[in-house]
Amino acid sequence: MRFLPEGEQQRLLTACFARSGLTLEQLWMRYFALGGSQSLLELDAYLNALTTLPRVDRDMLAHAVNERLDELAGPPRAPYSHSVRDGKPLHGPLKALVDLLEGAHRAPPERLPSVVAAAGRALDLRIGVYLADYDQRTLVRADSAAELDIDTTVAGAVFRHAGTAVTRDAPGPTLWTVLLDGVERLGVLEIVPTDGADPDDPVLREQCRWLSTLLGHLVTVTTQYGDGLDVRRRRRHRGSPAELLWQSLPPLTGATESVVVGASVQPAYDLCGVVFDYALSERRARLAMFDAGSRTGDASYAVVNALAAYRAARRDGASLEEQYEAVAGSAAAVTGVLAELDLVTGDVRWLGAGHPAPLIVRGGAVLPETGSAAVGFERPPRVTDARLRPGDVLALYSPGLAGATDRLGTPFGRERVARCLAGGTLPPETARLLTQEVVAHAGGELRSDAGVLVARWVPR
Repeated sequence: MRFLPEGEQQRLLTACFARSGLTLEQLWMRYFALGGSQSLLELDAYLNALTTLPRVDRDMLAHAVNERLDELAGPPRAPYSHSVRDGKPLHGPLKALVDLLEGAHRAPPERLPSVVAAAGRALDLRIGVYLADYDQRTLVRADSAAELDIDTTVAGAVFRHAGTAVTRDAPGPTLWTVLLDGVERLGVLEIVPTDGADPDDPVLREQCRWLSTLLGHLVTVTTQYGDGLDVRRRRRHRGSPAELLWQSLPPLTGATESVVVGASVQPAYDLCGVVFDYALSERRARLAMFDAGSRTGDASYAVVNALAAYRAARRDGASLEEQYEAVAGSAAAVTGVLAELDLVTGDVRWLGAGHPAPLIVRGGAVLPETGSAAVGFERPPRVTDARLRPGDVLALYSPGLAGATDRLGTPFGRERVARCLAGGTLPPETARLLTQEVVAHAGGELRSDAGVLVARWVPR
């Protein structure tokens, strides 16, 4: 295979970019959408011949420019680093990418682990996929009965901290990296180099990072049309009320450049009457939690109805007060709290109906409780205002969280909730740890569902 000299490719690419009519920011967005990982500054330096880029990034840039030139229908195309006559790549990262995409096309979910293994061979890697169970206590291997505890193993630590780690036990060095769909933690990848490569090699880690990101999307997509991976994540039977509620919930983690949201609900397999929701945009974060109070089959229908009324009003552009009225008119037996955070100013407003007031954590300490919740969805609603500082955490939680009792009847209490929220971990891990402490306090038997929704404001 003949490669075009890098300097010549850079010169021709820069000339084609100038004819494309794209701004540097628009080019970077197209390049990023193709899987590129270089920053805007690095692209600017490359186009001005001040630095070099790896071949795969140069080719993604060329492809981004060519897509634009195809839209304009006429100007000469930017060259790739090798002749287009070479067709499908025969080795390396691009081959792994092609193998993964082609293998996953129309593949049933249970075939995904073998597709990943084939893509890994193009990178001289042996890859194992572990998925977190719905209780977020165990990592289960997608293609075998192997299990790893989230709280006590290296793989579990990688999941908890959404990071990477290297183990050097027999039979050889292993790289563990978190499996993400966007920002939601799905599990971890076990990656063993088969060519003697060092797992600490930054190039290898970068290749594994994009492989993990793409695989996370594929896991989520394939789960929507098949049960092969979903059944691996279940450690026991999930009743019909819990099945209904889980299908209604958004991902347990969401994020933009200005806010990170994490949530958790328990008991995961017997959930009956608690749901949460959020909607993130450039300007606002809208948060909500609803509780039917009881653990009956009818409770699930009541909270799903409240959730649907809330989403319908929110998506119609209704104000916070109008959202409150919509829920009050559709689910009178449900309690709840609705909040809206301005991601530019930090101003937050909330309306409570039978729920504890949200808590604000600042600098590791919980601020004094502001406002009080109404007995139910009263009219007119009581609006509470506050202002967050950068890094503050806002937490909505269900009555069953602080109200969970041990065998002696001692409730978990607001003070323990506050201590858990002040732990300083990322919002999804804060939520996971808090609900698991509540379950442990109750001896594994919750009389009421427990839910928490944690948002950290991190303005640009």
